[in-house]
Amino acid sequence: MLDSQMPILIVLLVMGAGAKVVTVYRGGEPGTLSRLGPAVLMPGRMQAPSLLVCAVVELVLAGGLLFATAPIFRWGTVGFFAMCTYVLVELRRRRPDAGCGCFGEVSSAPVGIRSIGRTVVLTGMSVLSVAAPASGWAATVHPTWLTAAGVAVIALLSPEIEELVDRVRYRAPCEQRPGPAEQVMLSRLRSSGPWRAHQEALTSPEPYDSWRELCWRFFVFTGRDQDDVVFAVHLSGRRPAVRVAVVSNDDSDSLPEYTPVSA
Repeated sequence: MLDSQMPILIVLLVMGAGAKVVTVYRGGEPGTLSRLGPAVLMPGRMQAPSLLVCAVVELVLAGGLLFATAPIFRWGTVGFFAMCTYVLVELRRRRPDAGCGCFGEVSSAPVGIRSIGRTVVLTGMSVLSVAAPASGWAATVHPTWLTAAGVAVIALLSPEIEELVDRVRYRAPCEQRPGPAEQVMLSRLRSSGPWRAHQEALTSPEPYDSWRELCWRFFVFTGRDQDDVVFAVHLSGRRPAVRVAVVSNDDSDSLPEYTPVSA
């Protein structure tokens, strides 16, 4: 039972490493790496190496789990996923527009609760594997129903699956895909937590301006203090990421000052 989740850890580590290497090799659009964690936290010239180092660590841990029983690999996996959880929380706070980069550029959607929840679950699975008596190879050859249950949980917590489905359907990046209608996006905004948290600060439930920029739909409302309250709704997902900021109009001779009030 303790080793039932090891196949999941091994497969995800290998997939994550491979996706990062492919992302660095292909390069993608300009600025792609600057929007992926952990590269987003690094200077420009260190972004690609940081993803490659992360990939190497994942491969080493996957190999250790698969063929060895040494505690260093088990505890190393615990530490790796625990650190990933911390990094994702920091990304969500400091760079809410950045993706986790867990599976390369496929994980380019803004970090959400599901991505963070997945790393928390993986950390828990890693803790269970510490006391497993056998190597991951035995558990991989003889999976149990607990392994299948773990796969189902990880699938539910993986927004990348939706992104892959979208890519199969549209075969175009988010920036080039036709987004949902404005009223649909407004409805999704009104069902979000940030909207409920700031609804009382608005003079009207209807926006006076709206536009799309890349993968985001922006809605502007007038606040009770005569400031503009701007909501940004990501175009992907039925429960998309929502960001909100207050635009101060105190100084009309300078650019608007954005004060983040929610992440």
